[in-house]
Amino acid sequence: MEHGKHDHAEVLDLDAEVLAEHLAAIVTSLPAETGPRHIVDLGCGTGAGTFLLLKHFPEARVTAVDASAVHLGRLAEKAEAAGVADRVHTVQADLDAPWPDLGTPDLVWASASLHHMTDPGRVLRQVHEMLAPGGLFAVVELADFPRFLPPDAPEDRPGLEDRCHAAMAHRIAELAPHRGADWGPELVAAGFTVESERTITANLPAKHNEAVGRYALAGLSRVRQGAAQSLPAEDLAALDRLLDTSGPHSLLRRDDLAVRAERTVWTARRRA
Repeated sequence: MEHGKHDHAEVLDLDAEVLAEHLAAIVTSLPAETGPRHIVDLGCGTGAGTFLLLKHFPEARVTAVDASAVHLGRLAEKAEAAGVADRVHTVQADLDAPWPDLGTPDLVWASASLHHMTDPGRVLRQVHEMLAPGGLFAVVELADFPRFLPPDAPEDRPGLEDRCHAAMAHRIAELAPHRGADWGPELVAAGFTVESERTITANLPAKHNEAVGRYALAGLSRVRQGAAQSLPAEDLAALDRLLDTSGPHSLLRRDDLAVRAERTVWTARRRA
């Protein structure tokens, strides 16, 4: 039985590819009164946010910050291929440690990164101190892992995905206790004025994007890693059949996949 092996960088790239319009809508909705000239992307990963920000704000340069040299290397390669390497500066840094000098940006973007911080309150205060007066801070967090299967799937174990996510929730609570936090009060406590909070939903049928199957395979492979010890044997076997790319029940053979995802977006401003 062959299960897909997907590193985190690959999952991030698939997320950016499949949900490009969803993510672009978030960037487009930012209440940037004037186009920022310097943007800091905190926890940039492989650059999903970086490249959308560069496209939407053509006069801006981005400082892309991440702890992973692999992620930053992939981002730099993509920037070179896209002809925007001169507008991107990568910085490898552990955001739980003392920060390097990141300048005085007009916009700070933190997508799916804040919940990983050991002390998010300290991070918020540092962003507030770093931002230019009147600068904007955008926090984007996934409400949950994306869903891919219909509720009654698979046929032999209906509701499997819901049970996998429930099992994952216990694991996430241990590893990332800040996931799912309401960042509004935390932003206020750090000195920001919160301008907006909204949840944006994506529902993308697989027929609109062939990458959905690969994204589902990568996503549920990661879910299996986190939930395996908590799932009953029957559920684990059913999940393995879905992840077996050479088998008849493979996710890649299904025609009923979709991507359902929610992201909550907070925008906050440093008072001038």
